[in-house]
Amino acid sequence: MGAAREPEIVDLQNFLNAMGARVSGAGSPVVAVEGGMSLHPAEHTVMGDRIAAATYLCAVGAAGGRLELEGAEPSSLAAVTACLQEAGCEIKILGDRVALNSRGRLRGIRPVRTAPYPGFPTDAQAVLMAALAGGTGTTMFVENMFDSRYRHVDELSRMGADIQLAGRVAVVTGRPLHAAKVHSTDLRGGAALVVAALVAEGVSQVSGLEHIRRGYEDLEGQLTALGAEVRLIH
Repeated sequence: MGAAREPEIVDLQNFLNAMGARVSGAGSPVVAVEGGMSLHPAEHTVMGDRIAAATYLCAVGAAGGRLELEGAEPSSLAAVTACLQEAGCEIKILGDRVALNSRGRLRGIRPVRTAPYPGFPTDAQAVLMAALAGGTGTTMFVENMFDSRYRHVDELSRMGADIQLAGRVAVVTGRPLHAAKVHSTDLRGGAALVVAALVAEGVSQVSGLEHIRRGYEDLEGQLTALGAEVRLIH
């Protein structure tokens, strides 16, 4: 009982079974593994990174523009796309692709409460917060999964974000952001700072890139391809 239900667990089960294992129940609270099976080589395509996908959706949603995201399972992003749609983005599901159209300046939405899958993912909390911080209206975030998940708030505040903290609750009031020198202290918080920098007026500098690179492959290249002006300073 109590097994993780994220789609990555289902993907792992499919991979192991393709190699001859006998695993069942992935995606439910109970996963059964029958030992003693001889494994053999198999080909498997790993599912797309849904948190990286959520980051790009939040970035374009906040900055404005169009994005067609390939390689992501739309159903695994439902909690995130629902929030972006409520915030003013146009979302379309095109088979295995997600299309987003945004005019920027997202509006506040109903409370966002992190929860186990299929609830809103805690790993997407920071990037959505950054996207809404540069918008309009007020949104309340409730972090139910982990402690110390608001370390990005102080850095967002350097960019002019209006975020009030009270334990597990963060209240975000959207306002225009300005450029600043900020530092990434963790993976998702670092991605949030990049999202905020795309919205902020002026040129921001984000340090601590080693955290961001743990979870994103060529983030700067992907954002540049979308039209952002991103430059690495060595």
